[in-house]
Amino acid sequence: MTLETDRLVLRDWAPDDAPVVLDILSRADVVRWLDDAQPVLLTNLDEARAKIGSWQDLVPPLKQWAIDVRDTGEVVGWVCLVPIPSSDGLVQIGWTLHPDAHGHGYASEAARTVLAHGLASGLPEIRALMIPDNEPSIRVARRLGMRDVGLTDLWYDGPSRVFLAP
Repeated sequence: MTLETDRLVLRDWAPDDAPVVLDILSRADVVRWLDDAQPVLLTNLDEARAKIGSWQDLVPPLKQWAIDVRDTGEVVGWVCLVPIPSSDGLVQIGWTLHPDAHGHGYASEAARTVLAHGLASGLPEIRALMIPDNEPSIRVARRLGMRDVGLTDLWYDGPSRVFLAP
């Protein structure tokens, strides 16, 4: 399923996207925000293709969308609705951008569209979980109107700041 905004196209991943995934997930300054464990960087295109393949296993409305900038066709990152591990069915929204794409409002625009899609698809609630000092993601969650409900250590090894969709 493709979702669109005025500036963005949120679409399925293709094998040809592996170089972009490798570029993003080989950066310590990106991967450090994706998990509370020691960052594991991708090192080759096969790992990037495997990552793309793992994203195809989600059952709608859960999904990992590539974010394309409509005017350029450039893939700048992704936005997702995914299960929260060991949570008995809770769902989280997440976003990851290439550092060169920061500051353009792409994360907020893509996440707003995916959040609306998830709620319209019948998900009763959607959370955003992030490493507590991830200020850029905290700002995105606040721009989305999500409510900060504090810290938890329920689902990951370290604490997560939890935001709940309105």
